[in-house]
Amino acid sequence: MIRSGLIVEDNVEIGENLDTGYYVVLRNGCKIGNDVSIWSHSVVDPGAQIGDNSKIHVGCYICQNAKIGRNVFLGPGVRVLNDRYPPRTDPKYWEPPIIEDGAIIGGGVIIGPGVRIGRNVVIGAGAVVIKDALNPQGKDASGKSVYVGNPASRIS
Repeated sequence: MIRSGLIVEDNVEIGENLDTGYYVVLRNGCKIGNDVSIWSHSVVDPGAQIGDNSKIHVGCYICQNAKIGRNVFLGPGVRVLNDRYPPRTDPKYWEPPIIEDGAIIGGGVIIGPGVRIGRNVVIGAGAVVIKDALNPQGKDASGKSVYVGNPASRIS
């Protein structure tokens, strides 16, 4: 269901069955997969990609060129950032984060520039992730590692 206040800029690619809350902004050139939910007051900036079956909760910000995999959950108020020394307007300095398939990101998490969140990794609410958060087995691991804190560190 598309709710009122949805803003879709130019060149946005939207898959089937998009479900939105109120006042969602999809900026120029972003790509949204199939069966994606993006809830109220969230912004997806230019060039960002969100994979199939992902759920973006209320009040989330997804920076330019960020990559979010399939079956990812972002809790309320998650911030995905790409600039270590803002405000740099030249994209050659940006470091877009990558969130791999199956990751679960708790509410209020901040994901810093250039960070990679591994497949099936869980980030606890309120964490500040400033370096890669991966499963010990590597990016193709099927288990779930949990990261919490500021700065985030692995607890399981």
